[in-house]
Amino acid sequence: MARIVVRTHATVGEQSLNLAKQAGVVIGASAVIAVCARLVLPLPFTPVPLTLANFGVLLVGLALGSKRGFAAAALYLAWGAVGLPVFSPSGAGGIAQLFGPTGGYLLAYPVAAFVAGWIAEQSEVSFRRNVLASVLAEFVLFGGGLAGLAVVTGDWRRAVAFGLAPFFFAEIIKVMMASAAACRIQRTL
Repeated sequence: MARIVVRTHATVGEQSLNLAKQAGVVIGASAVIAVCARLVLPLPFTPVPLTLANFGVLLVGLALGSKRGFAAAALYLAWGAVGLPVFSPSGAGGIAQLFGPTGGYLLAYPVAAFVAGWIAEQSEVSFRRNVLASVLAEFVLFGGGLAGLAVVTGDWRRAVAFGLAPFFFAEIIKVMMASAAACRIQRTL
């Protein structure tokens, strides 16, 4: 027997409400990244500050999935590029920050959120799966960050010394925290 679907104003209204809800989730998630980016500890021996932005990107990607995580991180970059004070306060701010020492990290945020979210979507919610997704997303983040820093410094060794070595243990903590927090959020969604 053939099914006939009739669109009514109610279904169009429900779709509009769902779209508004999804947009609100993405906007809220980009605000989470922005707040995390503003929590900063400048390190005197490197132009890259220690922030919770990577934690925010991982959490958003894991909790919202690939598409919404990518959209939230991209919206965060757009906010910063137009001059809203969402980037780490230790940088130049605005679009100039995307071309400075932290630009590679920032530009990698949408891809990292997508990677974390895509892996998280592949199976049931689990801490171990979230850790794997976060670690792979961290490779994306630091790959982009070190590439950008190498362009700024002119030397890969200096880029690693400035942009990876000082952050290694802090990133392990961020991965664990984001993975655990995302498990709780994923179970409620």
